[in-house]
Amino acid sequence: MDILPAIDIRKGRVVRLSQGEAARETVYADDPLAQAEQFFEAGARWLHVVDLDRAFGEGSNVAVVGRIARAAEGRAFIQYGGGLRTPEAIAEALDAGVTRAVIGTAAVGDPRLVARAVARHGASWLAVGLDARDGQVAVRGWTQSSGLAVLDVARELLDAGARTIVYTDIARDGMLSGPDLAGCSAIAALGAVVIASGGFASVADVRLAAEAGASGAILGRSLYERTIDLAEAMSVS
Repeated sequence: MDILPAIDIRKGRVVRLSQGEAARETVYADDPLAQAEQFFEAGARWLHVVDLDRAFGEGSNVAVVGRIARAAEGRAFIQYGGGLRTPEAIAEALDAGVTRAVIGTAAVGDPRLVARAVARHGASWLAVGLDARDGQVAVRGWTQSSGLAVLDVARELLDAGARTIVYTDIARDGMLSGPDLAGCSAIAALGAVVIASGGFASVADVRLAAEAGASGAILGRSLYERTIDLAEAMSVS
């Protein structure tokens, strides 16, 4: 089980949004690079970095992400998403030094983008973000419903060549209410490598996610508010 501390960047600061709502923002740090260093020093082998400005169409933090990626060299891997909706944006992210680029909205609207990205970069360098609200995939920074069922989209994206899916239950995100174990299990049963996100509140949640078939867990508020100890979470296999 990979544990991925989350660094969500908005307007230069490290924040968390409750249930993906921009108006429900909590600021946890003023310097994303300094926060990344804290996670590296604590032993993190992965980081999950989200560019909220790019997701909301309000700018880009790719330069900051590049600095985090350079600081991670030899110590950790970086997974990066948020607004990666074109081949150029995906290539820019990978050129910045991240280990895995997460394609979100664009993959739902155009699975051919995933197929082209896999052909160009290789599946190991890519993940697809599936963000669910009431069983349907949400898009555009979680602000709109696609009207498409999560499992139907997951099957289509796996057929397009994706192998890793970052699955988030939006209703649980930032709420410390526990992850969507049934959703993780159902997506893993399709043959996907599932990285679960949303709702983790305890190490017990991490263990349950692993038992449900998740290969990774993204931890945000639980680490910032110290309901989960990073070292203990990383001991879960």
